[in-house]
Amino acid sequence: MLSVPPLYIVGAFIPGTMIAVLYYFDHSVASQLAQQKEFNLKKPASYHYDLLLGFLEKGIFEFQMEVIMSVLKSQLIKVAVVMACTFLVIPAADAVDALKTCSCLLKECRVELAKCIANPSCAANVACLQTCNNRPDETECQIKCGDLFENSVVDEFNECAVSRKKCVPQKSDVGEFPVPHPNVLVRNFNMKDFSGKWFITSGLNPTFDAFDCQLHEFHMESNKLLGNLTWRIRTPDGGFFTRSAVQRFVQDPTQPAILYNHDNEYLHYQDDWYILSSKIENKPDDYVFVYYRGRNDAWDGYGGAVVYTRSAVLPNSIVPELEKAAQSVGRDFSKFIRTDNSCGPEPPLVERLEKTVEEGERTIIREVEEIEGEVEKTEMNLFGRLLEGFKELQQDEENFLRELSKEEMDILSELKMEASEVEKLFGQALPLRKLR
Repeated sequence: MLSVPPLYIVGAFIPGTMIAVLYYFDHSVASQLAQQKEFNLKKPASYHYDLLLGFLEKGIFEFQMEVIMSVLKSQLIKVAVVMACTFLVIPAADAVDALKTCSCLLKECRVELAKCIANPSCAANVACLQTCNNRPDETECQIKCGDLFENSVVDEFNECAVSRKKCVPQKSDVGEFPVPHPNVLVRNFNMKDFSGKWFITSGLNPTFDAFDCQLHEFHMESNKLLGNLTWRIRTPDGGFFTRSAVQRFVQDPTQPAILYNHDNEYLHYQDDWYILSSKIENKPDDYVFVYYRGRNDAWDGYGGAVVYTRSAVLPNSIVPELEKAAQSVGRDFSKFIRTDNSCGPEPPLVERLEKTVEEGERTIIREVEEIEGEVEKTEMNLFGRLLEGFKELQQDEENFLRELSKEEMDILSELKMEASEVEKLFGQALPLRKLR
């Protein structure tokens, strides 16, 4: 009852008052009629006792219904939690691991999971994750879902499921982003030179490095480098929303080209930056080439590489240096993605709706073409099997004839002759077929 919004309570007073007044008059008029003088009745002490009993009965009935509805609501939430756990975990993991994860979530993170189901953004995140199952880029797809539907409820659920209770197993390091050799790093790097505004104009990992409008502003605070990071997340309808974060880096005491971003609360993530190449001379073509790898409670061994420049567009004059630096860690700079830092306004709603419709039409056309291709393949396979069956029948007939003896062949020839003679004799009256 206490969870009902105050506005609903105030709104319920109007019909409630009307019903109470009608209820009162109904009992009062009935009592007055029943106690007319001609009935020789006397007014008892409990004149309104029936009214009191009526209200008590009504109150008890409403209380019982409230208890029943609370129990049903609790059971529905439990069912929804189980279903969400099943859809969220089982398709993306082995059966045994999925059951362990679901059991852990229902036991340790029941409240957080229930909040997630009741929250539109968190529920949309769960639905988005289902589209990632069994895709080649499953992990990247899941991260994009988190980018689109991130909020405090999602963070609370992840903190319980991943960090605090370890219900979701950590993705292990597969060695895709190894620690670079010290010889490929710059010899000296002064973190104070990194102060000011920088754009990420090129990135290696499309999941982490290729966002639009990546403007990062750094400044020194004590012996730490603080970065105020902002970037844009594209929405499916062509719009965007802006994300921001604050990161703190300390320099390795023996290797100045290594910066550490550790001791973070969310998923306990840790990023290690390696400066492959840099040129800071207060000129438009200043740059810092960063290769990084990291770990958190959900994933050990993610990584990427980005190019920071003072200008919003990557200067072509520094590309040869970047190609050489990328090659030193086994990467091809031509495969890096150039970002869009024009930071323009969001398209009008009408334009975004038109783009959504066009995208839907293209999706339908693509799916129809895929279905037609599957049908054509099925037809070709069917025709191929029929042709193979016909060839096998011909081969069986040839094999049968080859295996006949000379006497059997003579008899077969005589039968053919007899059939032709009968046909000549009776004309077309008998539909005789010659033996093959």
